[in-house]
Amino acid sequence: MKIVLGVGGGIAAYKACELLRLFTEAGHRVRVVPTEAALKFVGAPTWEALSGQPVATGVFEDVPHVPHVRLGQEADLVIVAPATADLLARAAHGLADDLLTSTLLTARCPVLFAPAMHTEMWEHAATVENVATLRRRGVVVLEPDVGRLTGADSGKGRLPDPTAIFAIARRVLAGRTAADLAGRHVVVTAGGTREPLDPVRFLGNRSSGKQGYAFAATAVARGAKVTLIAANVSLPTPAGVDLVRVGSTAELRDAVHSAAGTADAMVFAAAPADFRPAQYADKKIKKSADGSAPTLELVTNPDIAAEAGAAKRPGQVLVAFAAETHDALANGEQKLRKKNADLIVVNEVGVDRVFGQDDNAVTVLGADGSSTQLSSRPKEEIADAVWDLVRQRWTAPS
Repeated sequence: MKIVLGVGGGIAAYKACELLRLFTEAGHRVRVVPTEAALKFVGAPTWEALSGQPVATGVFEDVPHVPHVRLGQEADLVIVAPATADLLARAAHGLADDLLTSTLLTARCPVLFAPAMHTEMWEHAATVENVATLRRRGVVVLEPDVGRLTGADSGKGRLPDPTAIFAIARRVLAGRTAADLAGRHVVVTAGGTREPLDPVRFLGNRSSGKQGYAFAATAVARGAKVTLIAANVSLPTPAGVDLVRVGSTAELRDAVHSAAGTADAMVFAAAPADFRPAQYADKKIKKSADGSAPTLELVTNPDIAAEAGAAKRPGQVLVAFAAETHDALANGEQKLRKKNADLIVVNEVGVDRVFGQDDNAVTVLGADGSSTQLSSRPKEEIADAVWDLVRQRWTAPS
């Protein structure tokens, strides 16, 4: 496929070299279009050597081929990384004063921005409005990472890892011609909570977080603002999400309550522990002198999805999960009603089954009586199919 890689004038421009390599090694033809400022960080010979394509910044170069129109018309994807505050502003206001902004105006393919700037610039009201404008138009604008910036500064504004950006770009290229979740805020939970017994032990479960992370990654690729609440997950963070790390069910509950107020949809793919120890031992629990095991008293944890269902706003869509070892559909239907969910994803789990695997097979039950079977397929495809069902509920007449 034909990719236009726009490069803005920020210190993170050097990271775009890795992104370019990932695209070319995947077999894509990439034309790099830097801004004049970007060439102060990485020179044209570098881009030309890595891409095998000429590099230009102005509309008066190679005029007979009309590149300021042709590049956008022929591209399958335009991706800008890093996208500076200035570049976002020019794109939002339709300016076309160089080759890159002209290409953005002529592009009729998906457009993806990966911003990078100082925290104060990202949080400024002007940038917030410019990003919102672009997202309303169906442009995918990733959330920047939190981390070390230039100098001694740290905060939100760091360019996501090139491999994570590439993964989102692959999802955008997978056939989604429009950012159909643009303007929506979705909350996704993932992973398994841990309930501490003592300083070295905990009660937990086998959830890897892969299905929840698939929901987050596909939602970002479809243009949504994503809050990902991850419980004890060691997977690479998808580019463009607001990541909240939690450990216990109580921490997961607090994070869900904090994010739910502005959410258009909540997907409860995490596996919270149903029970926790009644008492936490502040010292390691020792074996008794006769070798007998201690007796543990357990108490029931709150049902986070049910609480969210009880507080659900009109138009807000709630997706619950039922991971069952037996009687999956019957248990799923019961949980659908109990949690006041709009959809529930039902699957049968066990040792070496679903948990930690790349594929899944599920049945999605709807509160409207619908039932959608999804045969074994990659978890990202499961997520996309469920997002389609969520969209149907947003657009259905009330």
